[in-house]
Amino acid sequence: MFQKILIANRGEIACRVIDTARRLGVATVAVYSDADAGARHVAMADEAVHIGGPRPADSYLRGAAIIEAALKTGAEAIHPGYGFLSENPDFVDAVQAAGLVFIGPSGAAIRAMGLKDAAKALMAEAGVPIVPGYHGDNQDPDHLAGAAEALGYPVLIKAVAGGGGKGMRRVDHPADFAAALLSAQGEAQTAFGNPAVLIEKYVEKPRHIEVQVFGDGTRAVHLYERDCSLQRRHQKVIEEAPAPGMTDEMRAAMGQAAVRAAEAIGYSGAGTVEFIVDASDGLRPDRFWFMEMNTRLQVEHPVTEAITGVDLVEWQLRVASGEPLPAKQDDLQIRGHAVEARLYAEDVPAGFLPATGTLKHLRFPPGIRVETGVRPGDVISPWYDPMIAKVISHGPTRAAALIALARALEATEVAGTVTNLGFLARLSRHPGFVAGDVDTGLIARDLQPLTHPLPTPPAARALAVIAAAGLHEATGTGFSLWAPLRRPVPFEAPAHLQVIGPNRLRVEIDGQGHDCALHPDGWWVDGAKTGAQIHVVGDEITVFLRGAHRFQRPDPLARESSASASGLTLAPMPGLVKAVFVAPGAQVAAGDRLAVLEAMKMEHTLCAARAGRVAEVLAGAGDQVEAGAALIRLAEEEVA
Repeated sequence: MFQKILIANRGEIACRVIDTARRLGVATVAVYSDADAGARHVAMADEAVHIGGPRPADSYLRGAAIIEAALKTGAEAIHPGYGFLSENPDFVDAVQAAGLVFIGPSGAAIRAMGLKDAAKALMAEAGVPIVPGYHGDNQDPDHLAGAAEALGYPVLIKAVAGGGGKGMRRVDHPADFAAALLSAQGEAQTAFGNPAVLIEKYVEKPRHIEVQVFGDGTRAVHLYERDCSLQRRHQKVIEEAPAPGMTDEMRAAMGQAAVRAAEAIGYSGAGTVEFIVDASDGLRPDRFWFMEMNTRLQVEHPVTEAITGVDLVEWQLRVASGEPLPAKQDDLQIRGHAVEARLYAEDVPAGFLPATGTLKHLRFPPGIRVETGVRPGDVISPWYDPMIAKVISHGPTRAAALIALARALEATEVAGTVTNLGFLARLSRHPGFVAGDVDTGLIARDLQPLTHPLPTPPAARALAVIAAAGLHEATGTGFSLWAPLRRPVPFEAPAHLQVIGPNRLRVEIDGQGHDCALHPDGWWVDGAKTGAQIHVVGDEITVFLRGAHRFQRPDPLARESSASASGLTLAPMPGLVKAVFVAPGAQVAAGDRLAVLEAMKMEHTLCAARAGRVAEVLAGAGDQVEAGAALIRLAEEEVA
């Protein structure tokens, strides 16, 4: 076993690797950017080395700096985590050339699977079924459009390099193909440095089922499947293992295909073979096709660990240090069911826009597995993926695991940024998902009820009024400073508050009265114990009561924003202006593309809110802008 390893990553995966290394007695070295100097993974590691600026290109993608840090600190091996350099074969070769061990597959194996078109050809030779489509080298737009026509719409445009939904677009009509192709190629170039794409037939009721494999360079085993069908814009949201509705025949066929794929390239370490499954007629062994192989540990690996009892990171360290595979296929079995939800800082009502902010409060309920790279006080920055944590439940049955997940999500508390917590909680209780009737289109079909805010409990509003008055942490002495008069409180609705006794207040909102009392065990409202937690950050009030309920303390001097009326297009988040499509004097219609903003590894198209003439272009391609920055201004509308 290694004595010391360097982890070439950040966030929750770096912390995850450190946990296992510490248990095995292996010392760890963290690397960090300017933005991560105070990060959790830096604090957890035995040593830490600064490697550059906040941009990934200036730090976590600097292979030479990472290798130098490993050599300087005496690390014997480098664990890549996932993302960044984890699937870069040139980095693997450089690590080995420096006399270090790469904890993962060989550069040759990564190259074999690194480009989706070449990987599909290799898998076809190995007898693994592949999705019908065009996987050739010709990238001429007319040729690709012709391939799409030959396949028949809808089709899927996919980047040949990388994954995670980047560089991927579904196209339903020929007229939309050219714009979708240009967008996919641009995003692929940004994310992977390679704009090439392939075209595949879109499966109408697809399920995304992947198989965890592990090899030692000669032979491989599979650790069963995960269902990752709950996706939003090709980004996984909730994953589970095993897949609901899976039959023994189907599991055997998929497992064997995945092992053939791994052994065909002499795979070593943890990897995932991803399949697309046509679920229109149930799960059938003749209705699954190879999509790609991720030659690294996956974000959703904890659900596999939960149902098998295997620590995949420990296996990675053992095999990379020269030990044989820790188990044979017959040694592995499924125990219960596990579900994982990805908690993000994102504005769901605004279209799942990534968000930033300082985590003023962060608390997870006991009895649930949580993997996170952040702590209270940490900043969700615009430089990296805005994941806050992965919340994982495990139970004897799927129903038990889903109930445990829903309860854990509803009991999780985050203040300081908007999150997708409410969306995840509703999704975990979605009748179709609970019944196991899942496919990759479920979220899109039911987006409105899943994202519509739930009614705020009256008790939460009453407590928010108390917080707006500054009395949410008051004692009886504090209350006595107020005269027992009915006083108005600035709030989102007409509100009044009156002190009626020690630690007792009367709150009125919209004419409805509520008796509130602060007891040693917390706030009671109208005679009922709430268990509520109240947190105030600046003018934002968050009441945690069966979910997070946010209120903004109004500024009596604030005026309504005139951005929309003045025709301004504002940056919805900090990011890099990737492209601007208009110039001063141009006429635009409502919905026309104005610019593309790149933030948190994704591209966001900004469109005109109304028709008009472009008066000013206030930012250009390559500019780094803050949230709220004015990018484009339309001329004022003429009044007839």
